[in-house]
Parts: sequence; C-alpha cells; structure tokens
Amino acid sequence: MALSPLNQRRWRNFKRNRRAFFSLWIFAVLFGLSLFAEFIAYDKPILVRYQGQFYTPIWNFYPETAFGGDFQTEAVYRDPEVECLIQTGGNIDCFDDPEALIVDAQDGVIDGEDIQKGWTIWPLIPYSYDTPVDRPGAAPLPPNGQNLLGTDDTKRDVLARVIHGFRLSVAFTLIVTLLSSLIGIAAGAVQGFFGGLTDLLFQRFIEVWSATPQLYVIIIMFAILGRKVWLLILLMVLFGWMALVGVVRAEFLRARNLEYVRAAKALGVGNMKIMFRHMLPNAMVATLTMLPFIVTGTIGALASLDFLGFGLPSSAPSLGELTLQAKQNLQAPWLAFTAFFTFALMLSLLVFIFEGVRDAFDPRKTFS
Repeated sequence: MALSPLNQRRWRNFKRNRRAFFSLWIFAVLFGLSLFAEFIAYDKPILVRYQGQFYTPIWNFYPETAFGGDFQTEAVYRDPEVECLIQTGGNIDCFDDPEALIVDAQDGVIDGEDIQKGWTIWPLIPYSYDTPVDRPGAAPLPPNGQNLLGTDDTKRDVLARVIHGFRLSVAFTLIVTLLSSLIGIAAGAVQGFFGGLTDLLFQRFIEVWSATPQLYVIIIMFAILGRKVWLLILLMVLFGWMALVGVVRAEFLRARNLEYVRAAKALGVGNMKIMFRHMLPNAMVATLTMLPFIVTGTIGALASLDFLGFGLPSSAPSLGELTLQAKQNLQAPWLAFTAFFTFALMLSLLVFIFEGVRDAFDPRKTFS
C-alpha cells in the first residue's frame, strides 16, 4: 500500500535524521535477533538426525526412548549417553564409555562395522536463560570461552539471560506502551472535546487515581494472585495510561473551537469522526513528544520492580534481576557492566528513534 504524500514527507524527514534512522536499524536488528533467541541461546538442539529421520527438539518433546534410550522422560541432549545414542544410530551400547564411542562414531565405523551416523545442530550458545552451567568453581564465574559474559550467582549463562531478557523487556514495554497510549489518548480526547462536566469528572478521577500508591497495589495483587506477566502488564497499564491524558486534553481543548472543527459539526459529521480523524492528527506531535518518556519510564519501572522482587516471575529472564545480582556480588564486576551497558544501549536507541518520529511528525522540522 502506497503512502500518502504527507506520510512520504514524514518518512523522508525521519530518514534525514541520521541518528534516529541508524538507531532504528540497530534496534530492529537486535530485537529481530532476540525474537529468535531459541536459535541463538538454548539448551536443546535445533535439529537432530537419527536413523535417517529428523527431529526438532527446540519445538517438540521427545522421550529418551525415541533415540534408543531406556526412559520415557525427555531426552537430556547434553548427556554423553544420549549424544552417543544419536551419533551411533542407537545400535551400540553406549552405557560403558559413551565419550569414546562418540569419537569413534565420527568416522562412521565402530568395531569394524559401518554405522548409520546421526548428528545434532546446536544453537551458538548451548544454554538457555535458566540452564545451569557445568563449570568448576564457586558462582558467579568470570567470563571465559565457554561463557562469554560469565555466569550469575546460580551458574546460569549471563549472555543467554541478556538475549532472552532483552526480548522480554522490549516486548513487555511495547505492549504496555501501546495499551497505555490507546487508553490515554482516548481519555484525553474525550475530556478535551466535550469539556464541561465530562472534563471535570475525569480530572477529579485522575487526581484520585494518580494518588494511589502503585507499588502497594502491585504487592497486594501479587500476594493474592501470584507473580504473573499478564497481571503485571495489567497493573502497569492501569497506572500508566494517565501520562498522555494531559497533553492530548490540552490539544483538543485548543482545537475544539477552531474553524475546521466548527465547520465539520455544522456539516453533521459525527463526534467520533471529528475527534479521531480530524483533530487527533493535529495532536500527534504533542503525543509523540511524550512517548520517549513513557517507553524509558516503563523499562525503568520494570527493572525497578524486578530489582525489588515485585516484577516478573522469578523464572523469567529479567534484566532487573541481573542488576540486583550485580549489587549483591560486587566481586563479580561483569554482572554490573553487562546490566549497565544493556540498559544504556536499549534506552538510548529507543529514545533516539522516538525523537526522530516526533520530529518527523512536526511540520516545522526539516532536515538538511
């Protein structure tokens, strides 16, 4: 679908803002890679070939018996016996010396007999965000060739947690920002367009609701319903939608008596069509001005809640929880550096992108 001339001009203005444009590309690449985090950092193979058939453990459950083992539980693909069964085609007893048989299986011949070799394709990082790392020493362990960013205090790979945590943080932020913006824009538009008693009642409600202590409500709800992602999203939206109400309300109060609005009313155009088709585009610049603050505020709020222990479930890959570990393990500076640079990069890219979007929608802004 072709863009309208107005949107084409906005896109050209955005591309001329080189900082915003390159930030968009960098962020898109990073977030796009994180969407396929299981192909980059996971504790199961992407693809297994066994006895001429292909298996995808990254998506499906396969018992150990599917590869010639003895147990109905899911195969532990890092176990030398399971690896031996896969590589030797399940025709060799791998119980005695699986590691030696794995080496022999690479030649396709064991004890003078040809075997039907199997193989596995692993992600670049063979650990998920919750996989314990088999390394000697007391956790947290420093970076090395096996763990490029070291491990945390429970011997989980930090790089794997950062990749999965980046995806979760950005997805969480985008969902909360989108829902909060939709509610805030709608509420501000109704207040500014109708004014009078509607505006008065809305303002009194916002004053009361904004004075409600958010952290206490989150603690109470988590105590009753448990720590759940959907519950945290709901609570963040319930307390975050007010950020855009003020600017949208002001723009609609200013525009409600302009000539084009009065002309539309005189022609019998419906209120909803006037509000969201004619008046809202003129309020978008002021609205987009606030988006960088909403996005960074949401990320900061999520990290703060995780740091305090009232954020995402403990099983989730949380960047805020990584910050807490850095505070509790000052002898492991790699945790603090990783958390700092991850947040700095993520927040900087998002702010630059939304600044470019804001300037692209501003008709007074041009770029040479």
